Amino acid sequence: MSGAGTRGAFVVFEGGDGVGKSTQVELLVRRLEGAGHEVVRTLEPGGTRLGAVLRGLLLHGDGGEVGPRTEALLYAADKAEHLHQVVSPALERGAVVVCDRYVDSMVAYQGAGRVLDGDEVERVARWATGDLRPDLTVLLDLDPEAGLETLTDPDRLESAGLDFHRRARASFLALAGRDPGRYLVLPARRSRDELAEAVGVRVERLLSEGPAKVSS
Repeated sequence: MSGAGTRGAFVVFEGGDGVGKSTQVELLVRRLEGAGHEVVRTLEPGGTRLGAVLRGLLLHGDGGEVGPRTEALLYAADKAEHLHQVVSPALERGAVVVCDRYVDSMVAYQGAGRVLDGDEVERVARWATGDLRPDLTVLLDLDPEAGLETLTDPDRLESAGLDFHRRARASFLALAGRDPGRYLVLPARRSRDELAEAVGVRVERLLSEGPAKVSS
């Protein structure tokens, strides 16, 4: 159902740690593929060869501790390469791109979480991605304490502390409130199938409305 000359759609899943994004990404990908769409499933950081290296540095401490600004710039580099290598080519050929995390995570974690200037962090992220905005961002919302307690082997960011994650959650919700037409905000503790149906219906409506725009 995709093809040359048809701009694809860009769907992003956002939210705190332990909210179930990976599960909902998988369910949406299956649904779309079952309907005949070409789907590119990807993630940030780590959706490219360079991104995999940066993921090790950023989440698993492979390069030792880094400062907040260094961290933000490394995430921006991951996003720039990811757009260049994966997202933009897929959209240009008409695919549906389903991405686990994008700009909002950088604003929430590297901005609000690390107590950097959120506007500055967002400007860097938007520049790195050429201001390409998702057609839909699914925000799975959950009290960070409930999400973090489900993690068995927390990475560097997941271990950043409850206050860090509370600031990040507030930032996610603020971003959604700023542009509600582009967001679907769902309580993450609804049943897996309820969430999947709500997401699937919204994405199918998006696809029926026509091709995605390149940017806002």
